Amino acid sequence: MSKIIATAAIRGAYKLVNQAEEKLNKFIEEKGEKQEIGFPNTAYYLPFILALFGMEVENLAGAKIALNKAKKLLPPIPDKELWLPYLGDTLNAGIAALAAEEIIEALRYLEGTEPKGIWLGFTDDATLRMQGIKLVDGRMPGFAACVGALPTNEQAVELARSLQEKSILVFMAASSGGKSMAEQLAEEGVEMNWDTYLVPYGKEITSAVYALNFAVRAALTFGGIRPKGEENAVEIGRQILLYNKERVFAFVLALGADPEVDKEQVITDEKYATAAGAINFGFPVISDVNLPQILPTGICTYEHVVSNIPFEKLVSKAVETRGLEIKVTEVPIPVPYGAGFEGERVRKEQMHVEFGGKRSTAFEFLRGYPMDQLEDGKIELIGPDADSVEEGAAMDLGIIVKVAGRNFSEDFESVLERRIHEFISCCNGIFHMGQRAIVWIRISKEAFAKGFRIKDFGRLLIAKFHDEFSKIIDKVEVTLITDPEKIKEPLQEAKRVYYERDERIGGMTDEDVDTFYSCILCQSYAPDHVCIVTPERLGLCGAYTWLDCKASYQLNPHGPNQPVSKGKCLDPVKGMWEGVNEYLKVNSHGNLERFNAYSMIEDPMTSCGCFECIVAVIPETNGVMIVNREYTGMTPIGMPFSTMAGIVGGGVQTPGFIGIGKIYITSRKFISADGGIERVVWMPSELKEEIYDRLKKRLEEIGKPELMNMIATEANAVTSEELVKFLKEKNHPALSMEPMM
Repeated sequence: MSKIIATAAIRGAYKLVNQAEEKLNKFIEEKGEKQEIGFPNTAYYLPFILALFGMEVENLAGAKIALNKAKKLLPPIPDKELWLPYLGDTLNAGIAALAAEEIIEALRYLEGTEPKGIWLGFTDDATLRMQGIKLVDGRMPGFAACVGALPTNEQAVELARSLQEKSILVFMAASSGGKSMAEQLAEEGVEMNWDTYLVPYGKEITSAVYALNFAVRAALTFGGIRPKGEENAVEIGRQILLYNKERVFAFVLALGADPEVDKEQVITDEKYATAAGAINFGFPVISDVNLPQILPTGICTYEHVVSNIPFEKLVSKAVETRGLEIKVTEVPIPVPYGAGFEGERVRKEQMHVEFGGKRSTAFEFLRGYPMDQLEDGKIELIGPDADSVEEGAAMDLGIIVKVAGRNFSEDFESVLERRIHEFISCCNGIFHMGQRAIVWIRISKEAFAKGFRIKDFGRLLIAKFHDEFSKIIDKVEVTLITDPEKIKEPLQEAKRVYYERDERIGGMTDEDVDTFYSCILCQSYAPDHVCIVTPERLGLCGAYTWLDCKASYQLNPHGPNQPVSKGKCLDPVKGMWEGVNEYLKVNSHGNLERFNAYSMIEDPMTSCGCFECIVAVIPETNGVMIVNREYTGMTPIGMPFSTMAGIVGGGVQTPGFIGIGKIYITSRKFISADGGIERVVWMPSELKEEIYDRLKKRLEEIGKPELMNMIATEANAVTSEELVKFLKEKNHPALSMEPMM
């Protein structure tokens, strides 16, 4: 191997260990050895040290012992003239460097100088579980640890987009020439967070250790490997490193090809040491800088260090060197496409045009047809395109997807229809929220400038439905309607079918089944939200019933709808089950511990942002109002729907508020723990008219048909004072029921 790399890496490890020791001694002097130390929200203490040294570091004294162990790994700095034909000493130096870096970063949390601003710092265990499972099941083929910066901001954006398109998670740390890749992306307005697969850890080289302690926790969490104390540290460490080599397909991109910056300034000794640490995991280093190479195989699957790679070949060379299996569906649209773009927002000032939301009509509708009735790949646009309106305008949009397949079943229609959200959301520069007739879509100025037009929705949907559902779909057609008159009839047809689908669940009850289903499709916008779908409570988006979720799971066992065993019933009135709580805690990333299916007051279900309606308590009336998304007027609690949506959404439990699907209003289980349908005192007239038949039937079932005329609308009251007066005149039962709160 190269004597330059060996010398620099070992020298860098000494520098990092000395830096950690100096900082640690200062803290011990100021705070004492018993001062606690650690990262937030993790059960793994200092994860790298736990995994490789078998030590549970809880205080400064423990950190001192760990650092002393790291120092013992440091070999003598080799003579500059000595050529080393082996990696051993360099790898040991790399482990020592990473241990020192972890202590340095933990001390930053102790002193309050942890990464802030655009920097995300330490990855907590909840996020690790959510993101790590994607590495395990293949949805995320690997991660790239980008160290340094690119010569230009444009190249930084291009590199990020290239990695996102391949669904590769991007960790960013350190800097070169005084700038980091993350700062370059921030300057260009690129959104960085876990949802977009762009994770900026910190500007210091020591922050690179966050990527490595992510890797060791992936092995501990998903590999079934358990630390067993210091006496077994060598064997456990070996298992962890092998797990990462074989299962976590990561690589390091050492960036800094600026012709005006000297190589030694770009790739410092500390960076060499950090790279040596990564090689222990089987993570090769690929660089655009003219570094000494280590080409023989051994620790890594293929080459260890490959350098002087032209910018345009960096990603492909990294994929080749690490041996990643990349599945990229060719989506024939003019903007980048991949899972890394799914969490992007397009804000008002960034958009060229929007569809749906509050300003226009938009809907999505998927139906199955006989094979001989469809022409595969056909796209029809009925009405004007996006370039016919001024920037910032709103247009109507109907997206009608027609599918045919020998193995296709009508039960799959709503499942596939809901995937339209995910497919469109993966376009760079396109925002999508909602479903059915309450979709909201935006095309950004950037996407429009690149050539994205309305027909591109059809092109991407045809490509993705063929790719994802080739076993059941043989033909796909897409019709896109923007003409305000010609959209009306198809919309009514879609609403008729939506109604029929909702009726399909029939008389099933929650007591009839042992298993509910989850839906986490909207976690790209509300990371902690979990929908629990039961036979008597459909998803709050209104698109998924229990049967739909069951069909979805059959189609994709690794998808967003998973079976949730009810387990022991903890409260039959409020609707709480032990198994549901256990599932909720894990999949809300530890943020939620309990859920009551039938109460909106105590531990209610969370909401994302796609709900059809909001139910809110009106304290003065001892009842609740229900407001549908389409209603834009004022409500008796002094807030319009949009304001309430900001309170209810985001995946948090908000006692007194819940998001729901419209069909749930007439369910037997509708807030049954809080008084049920008799609590409803107000709703917009258009909602009352829309659900009239179902509501009439439900009120007759409970022997209260007169309640229909006791439920006020905006025609009767828009303030709480007006509403109370109306309810007293009608003698509404909510006024005499037990207090809700």
